[in-house]
Amino acid sequence: MLRMAPFVLVFLPVVTAVAGLVLGGAWTWATFGLIFGLVPLLDHVLGESRHNPEPGETSRLAYWGYRLVSWLVAPALIALTLAAAWSVSHQAWATWELAGLVVSVGIVSGGLGITAAHELIHKTGAFERFLGQALLWNACYMHFYIEHLVGHHSRVATPEDPASARYGETLWGFLPRSVVGSWLSAWGLEAARLARAGHGVWSLRNRMLAYGALPLAGAGLLAAAWGPVAGAFFLGQGVLAFLLLEAVNYVEHYGLERRALPNGRFERVTDAHSWASGLRLSNWLTLHLQRHADHHTHPARRYEELRFSPDSPVLPSGYPGMLWLAMVPPLWRRVMHPRVEAVRVRAGVNEA
Repeated sequence: MLRMAPFVLVFLPVVTAVAGLVLGGAWTWATFGLIFGLVPLLDHVLGESRHNPEPGETSRLAYWGYRLVSWLVAPALIALTLAAAWSVSHQAWATWELAGLVVSVGIVSGGLGITAAHELIHKTGAFERFLGQALLWNACYMHFYIEHLVGHHSRVATPEDPASARYGETLWGFLPRSVVGSWLSAWGLEAARLARAGHGVWSLRNRMLAYGALPLAGAGLLAAAWGPVAGAFFLGQGVLAFLLLEAVNYVEHYGLERRALPNGRFERVTDAHSWASGLRLSNWLTLHLQRHADHHTHPARRYEELRFSPDSPVLPSGYPGMLWLAMVPPLWRRVMHPRVEAVRVRAGVNEA
């Protein structure tokens, strides 16, 4: 049970965002300060854990505790977004405070919401998948449901995957390529699914049409109920949320490649094709997302069961710290390129 308790910290950014709504002023930027200021520092103070759970280690009480943590993210986050949309349209905010609220809620929607959605959409139950899609709706990025499950997991660490950053590619070049590429990939995957079933792409069965329309409908309803500022706020925090997701994608697989085989296919995905971090705090805050290699080799595993693999290349910091590096390409190259080249040497890849 004690191993489950730290994951409750995932709700800390929600608390700081609520504090911004209630207290205003500098508190509107508290979530940004927490995630990109305090967390990278405390990550290295608290150190790392490479403990791997053993079969039967989780008690029944802890089992349901882990479930509740992931399930409660959806109502908590959607309530936060709606409360913030109401507040910005009914109360007077200075421009810098309004910007802080958009950034704070966007960080929570992307950093916590899409992380929990990622956990939930990999499950087979309709309830958990519904919660995952609700969180993707909140982040205005519903096509991730198709692209991640069908596209990314089969194409990861290959040139065919828009979410795998190429060696030498900057974050600023990656973001538009990944955002546009993931949408086009999801559309193509959905069109292929419909064709196999004998349906045309312009059909009510096309999930991409619904996934595009639902966030716009949500913004429209908020605008109709509370004014255009509320609708614009919903879309603004969503854009920041999915940009944060794609920035994390940049970190997760940067420069790692699966070798092409003589038959034209790529080698199977291994633990060497995802970057990992064992730092405790950022792993608690991301539901063990930083044990990303094990997720790719065992995508059905729940977050508390994910293992730290000794075969996975290790990041020098957690995701929040790595995002600071990624925003400064020369610094990113200086830190990451020697690590990528070492991975390539071990894998027998000669060109860097």
